[in-house]
Amino acid sequence: MDKTSLEVIHDLNIRRVLVMSDMHCGHRVGLTPPKFLSKSCGDKYYYVQIELWDQYKAILNRLKPIDTLIINADCLDGLGERTQGSELIVKDRFKQVDMAVECINMVEANKIVMTRGTPYHVGLGAEDWEDNIAKEVKAVKIGDHEWVDINGVTFDVKHKIGSSSIPHGKFTPIAKDRLWNFLWTEHEEQPKSDIIIRSHVHYFCYCGEDGWLSLTTPALQGMGSKFGARMCSGLVHFGVVYFDIKDNGDWSWGWDIVRGETQKAKAIQL
Repeated sequence: MDKTSLEVIHDLNIRRVLVMSDMHCGHRVGLTPPKFLSKSCGDKYYYVQIELWDQYKAILNRLKPIDTLIINADCLDGLGERTQGSELIVKDRFKQVDMAVECINMVEANKIVMTRGTPYHVGLGAEDWEDNIAKEVKAVKIGDHEWVDINGVTFDVKHKIGSSSIPHGKFTPIAKDRLWNFLWTEHEEQPKSDIIIRSHVHYFCYCGEDGWLSLTTPALQGMGSKFGARMCSGLVHFGVVYFDIKDNGDWSWGWDIVRGETQKAKAIQL
């Protein structure tokens, strides 16, 4: 009989690290716990919310137990000023925080590290709404740019990264941030990082060589923003990235990306 994920992790003394980002709680296709499900933006988005939540639960069930959770920002969607709130199912940011806390608590991680996200979504000026989330989930740390050392493997984690409108251009920004880390290290002003984690762009891609990896995470928001539909061309990925790190510093990694039925485009038959 095949061993469960829990048995394998205990046998090898592996620490599993889950990296997730861009929940955008409060948005009509953000990650939405069941008690917040809403038809206020129409039946179409209501069924998307249900499917995304079911997919999120299934991902967690496949990957648990989680030792360390890294949340790379944009946990809530904010006020939605550019569309005058027309894409929001929850406009109260205190409730958006409650939604995000419920999503995070589902992971049941032993330790949590967070970064802060895009000011438009998570707080302009003096506001930092994700600090409230960090307090509620008892995060070890929240910062703008964090480095996390697990068994000698160093993660360099920041939310924002540049994007590209061409498929082969997606790798340039994350390769550039790997080089910047190398240069900062030369000045002894940053830890030398093995794994560069960025988010924000809602697509998953990676590059690297022996000894280093640089990637952008998939999002936990579905397709359905006006900006994305009208202004963007690229793929959107829904899911998470995970790492298994042994005591001796050896590590492996993977991703869990899913595609649902409710968001597939269909041609109009005339």
